[in-house]
Amino acid sequence: MNIQLQKGFMPIILGIIAILAIIIGAMMIQGRGTPQEKVSTLPASITVMLYSQNDSGQTGTATITDVAGKAHVKLIVDNSPADVSQPAHIHTGSCSNLGGVDHPLNNVVNGSSETMIESSIDHITSHLPLAINVHKSTTEASIYVSCGDIVAQ
Repeated sequence: MNIQLQKGFMPIILGIIAILAIIIGAMMIQGRGTPQEKVSTLPASITVMLYSQNDSGQTGTATITDVAGKAHVKLIVDNSPADVSQPAHIHTGSCSNLGGVDHPLNNVVNGSSETMIESSIDHITSHLPLAINVHKSTTEASIYVSCGDIVAQ
């Protein structure tokens, strides 16, 4: 009798194991894996094209890179005047509809600037639209010379 009972439970046990394997496999496919797997889907960097404004001829790129959960912003601006300090910011809105300053950046001097900001790339992309704007100089800050819209990549 015990042997027959054990034989009767074997298909049930195998069925339960098969169902559990299917459920676990489906969860893994749907991305319900470990937190490390989810973190790897965030962008490691964003490149923003900077376009000339007000016939300045100043174009370039801004690269926003994740560094330990903070955003490192590197600006390279072509045709910048020598030894002129040009304010730069991340603004709310877009280049065509610029809003207030969201994050100040270090001034562009001799065509470059680097700034570490407290926000992560994920935080930045979750608050779009945003734009990076460069001004002519500290004394002529109302004149924009270069701008680029930050877009999710």
